[in-house]
Amino acid sequence: MTTPFQWPVRVYYEDTDAGGVVYHANYLRFMERARTEWLRAVGFEQDQLRAEYGIVFAVRRLAVEMQRPAHFNDALVATCRVARMRRASIEFEQEVRRDTTVLVTAQVGIACVDVARLVPAAIPDAVVRALRAVAGTTA
Repeated sequence: MTTPFQWPVRVYYEDTDAGGVVYHANYLRFMERARTEWLRAVGFEQDQLRAEYGIVFAVRRLAVEMQRPAHFNDALVATCRVARMRRASIEFEQEVRRDTTVLVTAQVGIACVDVARLVPAAIPDAVVRALRAVAGTTA
């Protein structure tokens, strides 16, 4: 995926801390929304994946770097780009930006999990084909 998927985010008062800046954990929420909306844009709802395939996607690894603060009422964009797909996982590169200013960068590892057994599971073939088509990768 050469062009990252983008999802707009508005900073609400509830997203900020006592200093008036976005509380660090809320950036993870913004990035989660971008991944969820990306998956939806590809054609899959998370509840559908659970019902039809018995899988969920769960965060297994995060590396986050805070670079600049965001403030109440800022209009932000959360992005996600598939960096690598494996049999049972997806590695994302993500950013949260205000206009062209990068505020937060992250590498997020997502595992495909069998909900009945709570163990890693292969991403279903139909899902892999759709994700690879959008991501532009065969990896």
